[in-house]
Amino acid sequence: MKKIILLWLFIGVWSVGYSQMVTIKDKESQQLLERIILSSENPKASALTNTQGQADISTFKGSERIEIRMMGYISKIMNYDELANENFLIYLTPSLISLEQVVVSATKWNQSQREIPAKVATITSKEIEMQNPQTTADLLGASGEVFIQKSQQGGGSPMIRGFAANRLLITVDGIRMNTAIFRSGNLQNVISIDPLSTQRTEILFGPGSVIYGSDAIAGVMSFYTLTPQLSLTDMPFTKGNALARHSSANNEFTSHVDLYIGWKKWAFVSSFSHNKFGDLRMGSDGPDEYLRLQYTQRIDSVDKIVTNDDPLMQRPTGYSQANLMQKIRFKPNTNWDFTYGIHYSTTTDYSRYDRLLRLRNNVPRSAEWYYGPQKWMMNNLNLTHDAAPYIYNHLAARLAYQFFEESRIDRDFNKNERRSRIEKIYAYSANLDFSKSILSKHTIFYGLEAVYNDVNSSGTDEDISTRVIQRGPARYPQSTWGSYAAYLTYQFKAMDELVLQSGLRYNQFVLN
Repeated sequence: MKKIILLWLFIGVWSVGYSQMVTIKDKESQQLLERIILSSENPKASALTNTQGQADISTFKGSERIEIRMMGYISKIMNYDELANENFLIYLTPSLISLEQVVVSATKWNQSQREIPAKVATITSKEIEMQNPQTTADLLGASGEVFIQKSQQGGGSPMIRGFAANRLLITVDGIRMNTAIFRSGNLQNVISIDPLSTQRTEILFGPGSVIYGSDAIAGVMSFYTLTPQLSLTDMPFTKGNALARHSSANNEFTSHVDLYIGWKKWAFVSSFSHNKFGDLRMGSDGPDEYLRLQYTQRIDSVDKIVTNDDPLMQRPTGYSQANLMQKIRFKPNTNWDFTYGIHYSTTTDYSRYDRLLRLRNNVPRSAEWYYGPQKWMMNNLNLTHDAAPYIYNHLAARLAYQFFEESRIDRDFNKNERRSRIEKIYAYSANLDFSKSILSKHTIFYGLEAVYNDVNSSGTDEDISTRVIQRGPARYPQSTWGSYAAYLTYQFKAMDELVLQSGLRYNQFVLN
């Protein structure tokens, strides 16, 4: 019996030594705080609290300076012994203003916003919950930081400082969404990202071309989706969220569910959203010229103008969308972290409302003008490695395959020729990013990037009366496009109030 008791005591002591948890709460509300960042330079370590306000700080043992910070709270600096004296229970005091926000978009690594010589706006998960946006374009527009151009529901083209489309980079979990067919005109690809599975959004204003390439000349919009949560105890970590929403403005019905499950080394998160948008109803106090008095319908093989029974209804503007995300995470030890994710998004057809309003000789110019299903699929593998010696302190590798499909279909009023143009893009990318700190004042960020796009564009012209289909002109040439680059950024923190930064990028493009 004594041997058994001693064995259990040994196991208990070993478990405590192997894993030390810290719990962080709001000092005023006593609520557990999620996503609190803990960092130490010596030893080099970092941790993030989970939804239970807990983080494993075993690697911080012996540290003389542990920074504990989060946007909206007064930061704390403590050593490991002080944490132990507080029984590893820490309280943070809310702050109306905090300049210690940590952002990633400027250098691809966690950095205090004070150390970045550019404006970065962050939309947190709490702000997303508060805004409750219908689409990601609405999320960006509601932030007040980005102008959104919308020609119809199913649209939303971001603009920053007068730039848009192929001068503004979109990334999802560090993977570029921009492709070879991103043109100078407005683009709607941002709506493929599910706002309800977005954990955080960062908007970098101004050139980000050294780190990301020439299509980031106006800025970078970085979307970070839900992250699988590991369990910090012997019990599995589980969490779920569900949402159902109805909006009378466009008769919207939205449903969403996400589910987390995690163990000490393996974790999963699944997310699914479905949106059904009806025709948009405009406000009743606008100018009369905005009213939709009539619209076109095909009746008995003839295009006819039909009186709109409710001129406030923008017909046709409704559509549906579905988003699916699945992530798997494996963290074998404190240094390595692997995450594989798959994202899928598709819409139904949706009309280009502004084109359907155009008239020629007092009749509509177009009987049909709509976009076909906008599809996006991404498979990506992210791995990170910390605390390696010599050439880097942190390493991140990202491999991704994406598929895009989009199309546009139009037909003139009382004409039989329906023109269809379809594009399919197969995009492959690989990124290798490093960071290296030298004597706490000098930091080097460097990396390699390879991007390859296979562009397939085709067109058909169909006679809707005879159903005869002929080959038509494509919008883009059949082509392959590649971008291969290396970059280096040096940052020198001369003092708390002065940070100097310089960068260099070499980029080669190959177009066939």
